[in-house]
Amino acid sequence: MAMPDGLVQLEGRPTAQLIADHLREQIIQGVFRQGQQINESVLAGQLSTSRGPLREALQRLTQEGLLVSMRNRGVFVKELTIDDIKEIYAVREALELSSAKMLLAAGHERINPTCQSLKESLIDMEKHITLSDWQAIARLDMQFHTSFVEGTRNSRLIRIYNTLAAESRMCILSWWTTCNLQGSYLRPDALMQEHQNILDLLQAGDSDGLQRAISHHLHRAVEDLTATPQ
Repeated sequence: MAMPDGLVQLEGRPTAQLIADHLREQIIQGVFRQGQQINESVLAGQLSTSRGPLREALQRLTQEGLLVSMRNRGVFVKELTIDDIKEIYAVREALELSSAKMLLAAGHERINPTCQSLKESLIDMEKHITLSDWQAIARLDMQFHTSFVEGTRNSRLIRIYNTLAAESRMCILSWWTTCNLQGSYLRPDALMQEHQNILDLLQAGDSDGLQRAISHHLHRAVEDLTATPQ
């Protein structure tokens, strides 16, 4: 198995967490394709690590749902179906709506720093839309939503959401590749406006409007991601 493009050796004696973080990003970016088998022995050599921490890292990613372990066959990158996309975004909607309620109930002490983080993500996103850097746009899209949830300071909610964020980026980037840029990120003005609307409603403390905006944005994303390529 040749070294996939984008896969680099990790310096020193990498821990299982470091290996998992590195492989997670490579899976999300498509360095390892959906459905591809992970060859443990070859990968250990490529990353200059022993089998122990690599095995632990693969187990973590399996628990997160990015990898699938098949008995007597090995470990494979998860193939995301339309049903998977709908499930991911349904759970995201539930968590983001709950986060909205928590943030508004917490008041400006939580809302203000959260809004600042969201603004920074939007500024960066606008720059990368100008550059047509779709990998960065997908990352910043999820950074926006992750910052929104992190504003609650609820550690369990954040931990659950981080797994969904990784799966969401897989959905977006895989779909973008398959459709050859035919879809949601070809409507950059709408993408920016939907995120800006969420920010504005949070800043204004408009609970009902914020709930509607989150639901609309995520439902629109599912429509885009599950649409048949033209």
